[in-house]
Amino acid sequence: MSGVTAKTRIITGIVPDRIPYDDLMAAQAPVIMKGVARDWPLVQAGLASAQAAMDYLRRFYQGRPVTLFVAEPEQAGRFAYNEDVTGFNFQGGRSDLNEALDRIAEHMGDPNPPSFYIGSTDLDLFLPGLRAHDELVLNHPMFDANPPLASIWIGNRTTATAHYDMSHNLAVCVAGRRRFTLFPPDQVANLYPGPLEPTPGGQVISMVDFNSPDFVRYPRFREAVAAGQVAELEPGDVLFYPALWWHHVEALEPFNILINYWWNTSPAFMDTPQNTLLHALLSLRDRPQTEKDAWRDLFDYYVFGPADRAGAHLPEQARGNLGPMDEMKARRLRALLLNKLNR
Repeated sequence: MSGVTAKTRIITGIVPDRIPYDDLMAAQAPVIMKGVARDWPLVQAGLASAQAAMDYLRRFYQGRPVTLFVAEPEQAGRFAYNEDVTGFNFQGGRSDLNEALDRIAEHMGDPNPPSFYIGSTDLDLFLPGLRAHDELVLNHPMFDANPPLASIWIGNRTTATAHYDMSHNLAVCVAGRRRFTLFPPDQVANLYPGPLEPTPGGQVISMVDFNSPDFVRYPRFREAVAAGQVAELEPGDVLFYPALWWHHVEALEPFNILINYWWNTSPAFMDTPQNTLLHALLSLRDRPQTEKDAWRDLFDYYVFGPADRAGAHLPEQARGNLGPMDEMKARRLRALLLNKLNR
């Protein structure tokens, strides 16, 4: 266990069509909304039995192969790197969903089974029609311009090692139980991120084994433990956590399903800051410290301060890229950057 003891805030009595989205977005902190999805047919099937939940999923499956990750029993469900960080401690490949569910079912009675994990699978592509019956009420105007992407996660007792996503997240515990261990973005150094690439699932992960933390090798992890919080989810519970929060996700039963919704509130024409980070590694990181300090001041002025500050003293017609960004400006700026990068 990681040692994190603080508990995520829980709110009860929320009507499914009155999720307090304004409050969630204003607070920008994790919160559990108890039982909001309890009446979903898939949740009810899972409460009846794992087999009933599997049978429910099969009703919507139309044969598109899913990506199935498999780890040997000695990995105890933790999907991460091998010992020398030259590869991973699991294998991945394409699988028919029915066959994957059969493999999970075959090992449900094993005390130490292989770990099976189907992660981040697009609901609309792979299980079309399911959202007509099992869906959060996404009735806030922010979703009109930024429709959430709904994904499903299926497996036995598995652990998705701590990582961050670039989108806000609503995670619905559908079958089984889930434990999220959450950390604010400022804990990045204390979580000891691994390589930028390759990564087990597309995002950088913590190198710390939360079940057996090595505080000699990772001493600052104690600070992360003090800043973290734990969200324990039962079927029907919904967890909100903001973009860039680190989350370590444990599936705790022999069969587990989670459905989540990702979304951003920025315009679609905006580029991902992850690309900016990579470019900064190329252009800034290894410069002399005095230059980096000066560039930090420039970034504070142009980027991290108020959006209108750098152009406020200029006539509107002269502001160019210092004025409000729109789709046309974004295209031009992207073309300018590509031209410069290709020189």
